[in-house]
This record gives sequence, C-alpha cells and structure tokens, in this order.
Amino acid sequence: MRKTLLFILIALFIFGCKKSDDENVPDISGAKNLTIFFVNDQHGQINNFSKIKHIVDKEKQHVSVIVACGGDIFSGNPVVDFYDEKGYPMIDAMNRAGFDISVVGNHEYDYGEVVLKDRMNQAGFVWVCANVDMENTGVPEPYEYYTLSTDSLRVTFLGLVETNGKDNGTIPSTHPFRVQNFTFERPENVAAQYANVKEQENADLYIALTHLGHDGYSGNLCDFQLAEQFPYFDLIIGGHSHAEVNTTVNGIPIFQSGSYLNMLGKIELKVKDKEVVDVDFELIDLNNYPDYDAGLKAIIDQYNESMALVLDEVIGYSHQYHQKYQVGCFYTDALRERLDVDVTFQNSGGVRSGLNEGDITVREIYEFDPFNNGAIIYEMSVSDIKAFLKGSAAGFYYSGVQIQQVDNSVEIRDLSNNIIPNTTILLLGINDYIPAVYDNFFPLSGEVQPYSTADAIIYYLENMNDQVDYPDCHRYFRYQ
Repeated sequence: MRKTLLFILIALFIFGCKKSDDENVPDISGAKNLTIFFVNDQHGQINNFSKIKHIVDKEKQHVSVIVACGGDIFSGNPVVDFYDEKGYPMIDAMNRAGFDISVVGNHEYDYGEVVLKDRMNQAGFVWVCANVDMENTGVPEPYEYYTLSTDSLRVTFLGLVETNGKDNGTIPSTHPFRVQNFTFERPENVAAQYANVKEQENADLYIALTHLGHDGYSGNLCDFQLAEQFPYFDLIIGGHSHAEVNTTVNGIPIFQSGSYLNMLGKIELKVKDKEVVDVDFELIDLNNYPDYDAGLKAIIDQYNESMALVLDEVIGYSHQYHQKYQVGCFYTDALRERLDVDVTFQNSGGVRSGLNEGDITVREIYEFDPFNNGAIIYEMSVSDIKAFLKGSAAGFYYSGVQIQQVDNSVEIRDLSNNIIPNTTILLLGINDYIPAVYDNFFPLSGEVQPYSTADAIIYYLENMNDQVDYPDCHRYFRYQ
C-alpha cells in the first residue's frame, strides 16, 4: 500500500512539473512564417549586394521575405560618392538586390537636396521617417510609417532618425548646410503619436525601423530607450551605431547588423494572432559567403572598374599602417601645410578609416575623408580658440600647436613649448563642417577655399610631401 501511494505521488510530481513546463512553451501551431533580412550603415559599400541577392532569392523560394535597411547608405566608398550620378550605384544595387524599405539615415543628406531628390525618386523601395519634413524642397516626403503585405502577413514599419547633429539645433549628424531647408523633430517628441498604428493598419507586426543608435547617451533616445519608453513595437531594427546587436529590452527584440555590408541580418519569425510567438536571429558573414548572383556582380564590377583609373592612382607612400588617430596627425599636418596657416583642427568623427602601409592611392584619401567638406580659414585669437575647445567639448585632432587641459583651463603652447598669449591672432584652417555645427564660436565669415579638405590632402601628397610616417603621434584634445 505504501509503495503504491509513493508511486502515485511521484507520478503526480513528474507529470505536474511536465505540465508546468509546457505552459511556458508558446503554441506555434498555425503560426505564419516570415523572414526579414536587413543591413544598416553600409556607407557606400556595394560589393556584397550580389551575395545578398543570392541569399534573398533562395529564401523566397519557400517563405515570405522582407528586405529592410537601417539607414546610412551613402558616404564612405568613393566609387559611390564620386560617381557621375553621385550615390546612384548604391540605389541601383539595393533595387536589384530586392530591398523593400529603408529608413532615411543621417548620411543620406550628405550629398545635398538635389542629389537626394534624384536618388529617392530612383529607389524601388519605400523610404520611411516620421520626424522629418522635407518642406518645399522638392525632395520626396518619406512615409511616416508604411505597411508591407506579404503572402499572409501585414507588416508595418515606423521610421525614426537621430537628431543629435548640433547642440543649438535639431538636425541629424550631417553637414548643417545640407539640411537647412528641412525641418526635423526630436524622435522622443513624435514617437507617442504612433502608439496605435498597429491597430489602425490592422497589422500583424509593428516594427520600428530606426537610425537612432542602440543605446542612449547624454539623454538621447536610442533603440533601448525607445523600447523602454514607447513599448508599442514587436521588433526594433536599428542602425547608426555600427554595432552587432541581438538583445531584448522590455520584451522587445532589438537587432543591428554591424556596418559596411560585412554582415547580413536574418530574422526568422513565427507570427500568430498578431503576436510574435518565436524569433530566431543570425548574422550571415557576407565576406565568407561563397555564392553570389552573377548578373548583379557583373554590374557592380562595372561600377568599380569605371572609377578605378582615377581612384587607384598612386600619390604617396605610407611607411606603416596608420590607425585613425595617426591619420588624424597626418591629416591636420597636411591641411596646415596646404592652407599655409598656424593651426588646424579636424573632428575625430571626420576621419573614417585608417591608412594601409605601402602605396597611397587617391581612393584611400576619399575613404578616410569622404564627406566633400570645404576648406576654410579664419583669423581667431587664442582666447577664442580656447572658448571653442571648451564650449564644444568635442574631440579634435590638431596641428601647429600643443594643447593640454590644466584644471579647468585650456593651455595652448607653440611648438617650442612657449605659452601663446590669449590676445595672439592665429590663422586657423578647418573643414567647413566644424564652424557650421559650432557656429557660436566662429566669426561670421572666413576665407573659403576653392577645394575640399580631401583635395587639399591630395595636393599635399602630390606636390609637397608624399611620405607619411606617424608611428608615435597622439595629437588629440577633448575638454573634459
């Protein structure tokens, strides 16, 4: 009798636990399948689109597919940035690879209004961004949100872009001159307006397609904060921070695929009763993926070959591999010599890549300085330069002086280590992005040069000094 009772108790315990476990497993019977492929921050890189097309076309043979982009499609590859129709090779590659939708990233504005208008009109995919108004520029107004219909699902995407480009303004992180006719709103000020979009659109999924970055700083709204403060979304697919992100915040999965078209994000979803009941994510390493669409590869090869003669011209020699901070030293030295000024600055975010050892080509200059910023000269007192460094609190590479912070003060010395008096007037050479962003600290006008900073560096290598060697250079200042 005791053995029988013991057996019953054990059985109840085992089957009771089994029932409890089953309750935690979602019921996926009858769920609908969807695969979302996405990239973000490709910055002009086009070579791997032939592989993306191969992957997407293969997946479409057995499941519904959406292909999305988290923004920043331009700026970083001179084949795209300096093509006759600036930026068109990227639009063409995305069209042919089968992209359905993209948020408007901050670097989509880098080429200016006229070019952006043409590229947006040529896109075979939908643009979304809820916190920009193109006003009367003629640039196509992106949808605030857009619903894509697959074979069995309705999927709505809301677009948002960061607006951290200027302390005393609300613009994305691009040259202020190129967005002066657009109006932007802070994403945190508009997100609440779209709380009921899923119901209004009768959508099965509601996805935030953002270009905000994944985690906030200085109170900025990024993907993690979006999930915490505005938890309306089934997923968040992001960009801007060039990160590989696969996490969940406040119950909302958040993804990012890195940058420069090295990885392709693949999200496999099971959707039932307008809820995600299962999600699986992987990053596909495109550089090691063996297959490609031959037709698209041939087109991309033509784009590359059309620019090779100009971009592969050798103009100098690098004696070692230079990391970005070492390129910053070379950059500011070259700019100072070309402009014939006392001091030069370059914002750290404006140096986009390192410099390989060996022959230096024109291509490499446009890769680490891709934004086509103009060169400009100002007459400024040492006191005004100090006010700029303190007030901006931004990081800059520099040449021509020595700079250090002493307690709460900025100390500027000449190259012989003598303190330069505050009243001394210096010729300051910089790219025109810096005074456009920090306009409170600069004179109303400067001496505008008829060339870009990249062209100034190319001239320096071709005509003044073609050798680059900065093994121990650390000329960087940021007021703390």
